[in-house]
Amino acid sequence: MLNVQQLDVNYGAVNALRGVNLSVAAGEVVTIIGANGAGKSTLMKAISGLVPAARGQIEFEGGTLASVPPHRRVGLGIAQSPEGRQVFADQTVRDNLVLGAYLRDAPKDEIDADIEAQFDTFPRLRERQHQLAGTLSGGEQQMLAIARALMARPKLLLLDEPSLGLAPLIVKEIFAVIRALKAKGVTILLVEQMANQALKVADRAYVLKTGEVSASRPARDLLDDPAVREAYLGKH
Repeated sequence: MLNVQQLDVNYGAVNALRGVNLSVAAGEVVTIIGANGAGKSTLMKAISGLVPAARGQIEFEGGTLASVPPHRRVGLGIAQSPEGRQVFADQTVRDNLVLGAYLRDAPKDEIDADIEAQFDTFPRLRERQHQLAGTLSGGEQQMLAIARALMARPKLLLLDEPSLGLAPLIVKEIFAVIRALKAKGVTILLVEQMANQALKVADRAYVLKTGEVSASRPARDLLDDPAVREAYLGKH
């Protein structure tokens, strides 16, 4: 479904990504782990079209994304729940979900049914549906960000640091949702600081180190790798 080849991304004179190769097949959960500043979020932004590629190719379902702007990538089937959530703070929870389906040419009853499906997945959002998104807790905003992305009915869901800044109980809920989406066959590319959790839910994993892929293996293999455990998971 997704194929990234020899991708370079620069911020001025800084090479944020260098020669990155990555692939995601339909139905897979693939995770990217690495230290802060390794280039994980930059890679997600490049796939979404939010930062330009200096070199290399990003292909989605066999077609190049080189000249495709971000909003059209959403229309093609790529939706992102961004780092830091970035909900529309002055809009209600329900309006945020409606905006997630903005590019879909669908009747209102279909959109309403999808909103109800998100409320079934995230019951707290149903309780807060008329509340301004900016007044939600961090965990509730993260739920909303994921639900908003799912409202686009994506073929590929990009989750960028979904556990960032959340309490352990909320993190547990978020990963339960990721496992449920995986069981439904949703294709997911996951960037996550909690490498232990990410590797447990993923099929395959990539390790980014200072802008380059330093390892690419089945997630279980990386979970059991002593060097990876010491660098990213802790020794115990």
